[in-house]
Amino acid sequence: MVEAKEIWLALPPESVEGLPDNLTYRYWTGEQEFPADPADCAFYVVPYSVRAEVAVRPLARMTGVRVVQTLTAGIDHIAPAIPRLPTGTRVCNARGVHDASTAELALALTLGSLRDLPGSVRAQDRGRWRSGFHPALADRTVLIVGYGAVGEAVERRLLPFEVAAVHRVARSARQAPLGPVRPLSEIGELLPQADVVILATPLTEQTRGLVDEDFLARMKDGALLVNVARGAVVDTAALLAETGTPASAPGAEDGVPGRLRAALDVTDPEPLPQDHPLWRVPGVLITPHLGGPTSAYYPRARRLLAAQLRRWAAGEELANTVAVA
Repeated sequence: MVEAKEIWLALPPESVEGLPDNLTYRYWTGEQEFPADPADCAFYVVPYSVRAEVAVRPLARMTGVRVVQTLTAGIDHIAPAIPRLPTGTRVCNARGVHDASTAELALALTLGSLRDLPGSVRAQDRGRWRSGFHPALADRTVLIVGYGAVGEAVERRLLPFEVAAVHRVARSARQAPLGPVRPLSEIGELLPQADVVILATPLTEQTRGLVDEDFLARMKDGALLVNVARGAVVDTAALLAETGTPASAPGAEDGVPGRLRAALDVTDPEPLPQDHPLWRVPGVLITPHLGGPTSAYYPRARRLLAAQLRRWAAGEELANTVAVA
């Protein structure tokens, strides 16, 4: 068998400075037609913002692939295909590419929900001057669930807002630069202390449905849940039960607020259907998965790909390896 040597890039090769010039590049962003024979691909950069079935489609024919590089922090969209990859294939994520953008949105959702900016926007649409008293982020206790690169980026942006405390939770305990990280097994004792709970965890079998009826019941009255992770981390039915009764129609004011509030960049299902009741629940702010696609994406993605391919061409250890087939 001839050794595979081609690189499939999800960005135009000419747009990525610093690529090794002794490699053969193919540009593919998920079109029906492949740019070349997948069997010749050794390094596959998964197209960004495509459906999971599109992302994994060429993998079945990539018999010589050695590296699968995502342009997302999570790898849940390709995880089912990993066991079928050639033995030893390395799967790398895009740690560092989306940290800043996702953390910015986490703060925007938190502040927007606490100050009820959606209510002000709706009042503006009606020409109404709507004042009121709203909670500040200052002096609040925040719990970050999923303390990886995104979680740390969220905390660094929280600190200038003079929060009272930040608690950190990840799969296992460790000492991070900003303080101790508690294991996920201890989350039950931290939830009742938190005014704001920010989800930044990857979607795994351990975290799927993590935010269930019991999780939400442990949150204090009036607390805010912010999800910039994955929709399936949250049980949508349980969330609906705690956030209130939906309004009878879009824009109607007859919805009843619940015990908790939520600000969601991701939902389950996603995209959220137009008639889904979550759209109409008072105190729920929804953005359509905006965490990653910003002006920061392309320059950071290009730097990551150039660095990874230089390492690979030189036979060096790759960064961000999160799984090996």
